[in-house]
This record gives sequence, structure tokens and C-alpha cells, in this order.
Amino acid sequence: MQHYPEVLVLLSGGLDSTASISYYRKMGYSVSALFIDYNQNASREEYKAAKNISRYYSLELYTGTCSGLNNWGSGLIPGRNTLLLSAALMSSKISRGIICIGIHSGTSYYDCSLNFLSKMNEIFMNESDGKISIGAPFIEWNKRDIWDFCLASDVPISLTYSCEKGNEVPCGQCLSCRDMEVLYATCKK
Repeated sequence: MQHYPEVLVLLSGGLDSTASISYYRKMGYSVSALFIDYNQNASREEYKAAKNISRYYSLELYTGTCSGLNNWGSGLIPGRNTLLLSAALMSSKISRGIICIGIHSGTSYYDCSLNFLSKMNEIFMNESDGKISIGAPFIEWNKRDIWDFCLASDVPISLTYSCEKGNEVPCGQCLSCRDMEVLYATCKK
């Protein structure tokens, strides 16, 4: 794989995208971040987290809005990662580099699979004349692996936000909250 000097991380404010920032910075890349509001329930809280995380890492944070979309609520949002990656490619400030998405294994969502990543990467390479590829450093890791990486790398977990409902105080009921609850509980043992 060719080494690109710049990485744009799709930053949702959650654990996976925040870990991606740390991952690429440790590898010596110049990293910036992009937050996209696509009418998700949690956009306000996710944006707050993205700003705090960007400030923590002293990153440039770009923002984008996709309006007119359905409000899907929580759970599976068909086409979400396709939309986010395409919007990142269209609005990217990098001329040669990597657009990173924090997808990982352990989920049944198609847009978190190796097959999805391979097909989208082929599109990106064609669209950018081979200058921009997709990075997904955790595609073969599960949530626990990412959590352990965060702990070992001093990722600011407390700054992240992972509730799909968008409540100021996480709901504790959605899949993202339940994932985080399990991970936090294992740390307290």
C-alpha cells in the first residue's frame, strides 16, 4: 500500500473514530477530521464531542451537513457509511491521502464489512485517480480490541459520545450505550 501523508478522519465523536485519530497520529500522519450532520438523532451531542476531541488533539475540524434526509433514529441506517464516505470525498481538503472511517468487525451491518470496504475503496481510487483511498484500521478488530487500544494509547475516552438517541445523558438502552456499558464494566473489575 502506498504511503499517503495526510489522513482525514470521519469523526463522529465516538470511540472508534477517536481511536482512528490516535492510530494514524502514532504512525506519523498529518491528521484532520470531518464531522457530518446527516440529520442523525445524536448530531448535537456528537458534534460537541467531535469539537472537544479535535481540541484535545489540536486537529483541524471540518464540518458538513447533508440536509433533506430522513431522521432514522437508532440502529441500522441503510447507506449511512456510503453517504459519509462519499460526502468526505466530495468535501475533502486533501489532494492525496486517506479518508478514514472507524468501522470494525463484530457487527452484522454490511457497511462495516471487508466486502463493503473493498468495493468503496475501488470507487475512491477510480474517482480520485488513485490519489485518495479509504482507511479502516480496525476493520478486523472487534469493539473490545478497539477499547483495549484506546486504554493502551491514552485515547480520551471520557470525551467521546456514543448514544444513538442523542440525549445529553446517554440513554443506556441503545446498542451503542450497551456496548460502552459492557466495556466500562470490565475496566472496573
